[in-house]
Amino acid sequence: MSGLQGVGLLLLWGSACLWLPGSALVITSRKHEALQETRGGAESLQKKSTNDVTVEVYSVKVDCTVTSRFAHTVMTSRARNKANVSQEIFFEVELPKTAFITNFSMEIEGQVYVGEVKEKEKAKKQYEKAVSSGQTAGLVKASGRKMEKFSVSVNIAAESNVTFILTYEELLQRKLGQYEILTRVKPKQPVQEFQIVTNIFEPQGISHVDTHATFLTNELLPLVEKTVTNNKAHISFSPTMEQQRKCPDCDGTLLDGDFVIKYDVNRAKSLGDIQVVNGYFVHFFAPPDLPRVPKNVVFVIDRSGSMRGRKIEQTREALLAILNDLHEEDHFALILLDSHVVSWRESLTKATKENVTEGMDYVRRIRETGSTNINDAVLRGVNMLVKDRQEKKLPERSIDMIILMTDGMPNAGVSSPPRIQENVRSAIGGNMSLFCLGFGNDVDYSFLDVLSKQNKGVARRIFEGSDAVVQLQGFYEEVANPLLSEVDLRYPDNTVDSLTTNHYSQLFNGSEIVVAGRLMDNDLDNFLVEVFGQGFEDDFEVQGQASTVDWDMMYPDDKYIFGDFTERLWAYLTIQQLLEKSKSDAPDEKANTTAKALDMSLRYSFVTPLTSMVVTKPETEDGPDSPLIADKLTEEQRQQAERMIHRYPAQNAARYVAPSYAYQPPPPTYFVDGDPHFMIELPDRDDALCFNINDKPGTILNLVRDPKQGILVNGQTIGDKKIPPDGKINTYFWRFGIVHQTLGVRLEVSTRDISVFQDGKRVKLLWSDTASVKGPNVDLLLTKDRSVTVTLKDSVKFVILLHKVWTKHPYHQDYLGFYTLDSHLLSPSVHGLLGQFYHGIAYELSDLRPGEVPEKPDATMYVKGQELNVTRGWQRDFRRDVKNGENVPCWFIHSNGTGLIDGDVTDYIVSGLFKTV
Repeated sequence: MSGLQGVGLLLLWGSACLWLPGSALVITSRKHEALQETRGGAESLQKKSTNDVTVEVYSVKVDCTVTSRFAHTVMTSRARNKANVSQEIFFEVELPKTAFITNFSMEIEGQVYVGEVKEKEKAKKQYEKAVSSGQTAGLVKASGRKMEKFSVSVNIAAESNVTFILTYEELLQRKLGQYEILTRVKPKQPVQEFQIVTNIFEPQGISHVDTHATFLTNELLPLVEKTVTNNKAHISFSPTMEQQRKCPDCDGTLLDGDFVIKYDVNRAKSLGDIQVVNGYFVHFFAPPDLPRVPKNVVFVIDRSGSMRGRKIEQTREALLAILNDLHEEDHFALILLDSHVVSWRESLTKATKENVTEGMDYVRRIRETGSTNINDAVLRGVNMLVKDRQEKKLPERSIDMIILMTDGMPNAGVSSPPRIQENVRSAIGGNMSLFCLGFGNDVDYSFLDVLSKQNKGVARRIFEGSDAVVQLQGFYEEVANPLLSEVDLRYPDNTVDSLTTNHYSQLFNGSEIVVAGRLMDNDLDNFLVEVFGQGFEDDFEVQGQASTVDWDMMYPDDKYIFGDFTERLWAYLTIQQLLEKSKSDAPDEKANTTAKALDMSLRYSFVTPLTSMVVTKPETEDGPDSPLIADKLTEEQRQQAERMIHRYPAQNAARYVAPSYAYQPPPPTYFVDGDPHFMIELPDRDDALCFNINDKPGTILNLVRDPKQGILVNGQTIGDKKIPPDGKINTYFWRFGIVHQTLGVRLEVSTRDISVFQDGKRVKLLWSDTASVKGPNVDLLLTKDRSVTVTLKDSVKFVILLHKVWTKHPYHQDYLGFYTLDSHLLSPSVHGLLGQFYHGIAYELSDLRPGEVPEKPDATMYVKGQELNVTRGWQRDFRRDVKNGENVPCWFIHSNGTGLIDGDVTDYIVSGLFKTV
């Protein structure tokens, strides 16, 4: 069978009954006799027409059951091959990277084919055989920041049906005081039976449930049904085909965005909640109303050369916000690392208003330089905390932590990662926590991950993008308010065994500690639970007797509520912790830890990094088919995949230029031309972004506004002479107004003429002229019937192109294109539809996938804190060839640039050609 070649996208949607962003489902097809396997993305997608796609997806369901935070999600999709020949149908699901697939099955003509979880090494030979023979191998691939894609395909006979069922599980993590269930909804067309159902069962009692969706209109809002009782919530969303449509007679769908449920539970008991079911127990501990413990935090900030530009700017911005949020009883320090190590002050400083202000002033002056000496910088922070402790400068009951922010490999001082890890672990001696934040795809994340885990902390990847500041602040908020330290949860030795981790270095406000274990007998009379910890003023001590929940009595109308959830929750948590432990284990311990994790993965049919799911597909007329293999990615594999996506964002649609010291990419170009097509060319990334603005003719839009320099550029659109046969009215720019208030210059450029106003005088030029006009504040160079170049004194340069259309053309009219040069000369406050991009735009791309048109694949873009579906396309640059133009590949942002531009397109509409509002 072939791979994802020439497919047409019929359905893309997603669900994650989890706190992480959710999954996406793609059903695609190709004729059985179609082409060979492709592995290349955009180029391969050009070889087949979407007219060949004759698969109807008639049912899509997500059924999520959350039982005491343990989520069990079943995704079911049914499709029909309407063609008179067999076709290959692909099933792709994006699921959170921390979830474990537990089951997958396909039902074809009454026959059920079920996946089997096997040891990865044993499945590997089958996979390699499938790849070497050119067959399709089902893979799990990285997809965005928090997801990965599970993919299989199957050949379906003419006029036959197929049902795909995927099940996965995960323990919800409490963050910032709540759990989140997110369902990503992106069908490309209305679906006959579309249903999202979530049932939440929480014996502790549900304190609140909030539901919202980015796509909910006033008409769709009533379709969200929510029923909440004390300990149960039911949320459903099931629009009909007609309710899904954008308009009565079109195939477009309103369902495009995220469906989000957030909830929390009641927390009345300081002991926490203990549940016992079928011989296993789970203990949830997040006591209410505890005072926060002061913290002593050392910020170790990488300012090496690789942090140049946006990274150091975002680090400064995030630090300013973080410092401003410190509590006065906290202490803080700032250490800068490059080739050398520089401290703001020689000891930690109390976070008084005055000290924080001085620290913020210091942060504002941070500039990038030198190499990366992580070893000495972290040890400086450790020694500072140790010294201040010895000298009793810090509160006795306070928590010590170091937060390292870096983007690169250690390459100065001690540069061996294992040696650094050993040095730091020895110096810390278990007496403080180290949190590591790694910027971008080039950071050695596995090194930081182990460094943190060895020292009672965690590592977090900070993805390159305009929302990096939000990511940094979000992580800090999670650890900003410690409530307890050195928390021990104890259970009778003769009552339980096989405990998950029951000692935690910290409990932070808004989080939750979860411990699970197996009961040695069902005698709960001796099941005494004790919790100890160090609080702000006193030691925290609480004990109590565990009691069971009578599920049948509490939920009498629900015969099945995922009854073995405590055992599976215990298994899930145990496997996760064993996998994490193996990363920092000594070599002799690692083998034993890994063996335990593998045994449990196989016993409970979890697809983990140690196992694979083997799916045996039905035989075809061509003979038996190779099995499909689904793996679980490690973080290192994800990072490697993301590096490739980051470095080759356009795949084959654009050539990648390898960086070198001799190569200087041309500066970025920003222009608008055509109907009106906005383009941001980024040569340093060998990439471009583009979007259209669709509005009625006559609209005046602000393109550039620099209040500091007094520069303003507005453009007015014009439509076709009459409505074309296809009913689509094209709009173009036909005149521009340019103002430089400081220089006292005003220009109006239209398809008819060019007028310059200065000092009460007007100079008028016709496009039929060739002229050069030089003034004290503005220069004009007019090329007959082609272009005018406007150079403002000591500032930006604009080029306006004239597109002349045959005067007797039945529909189209003359129009203008607008190009910006030397945009770096404008101030940082510049804005407008084009101006907002003049100082760069940070984004990342992942998950290249088939689009609606074969030669235009889709991808996921992360930009300005949002996740967008973008499409690979082309726009024309007319600077060299004003008649035909040159095709420039770009990532097209839909819906008037929504998500890429700040605000809404209506924010850029002005009332006059020379007005700002």
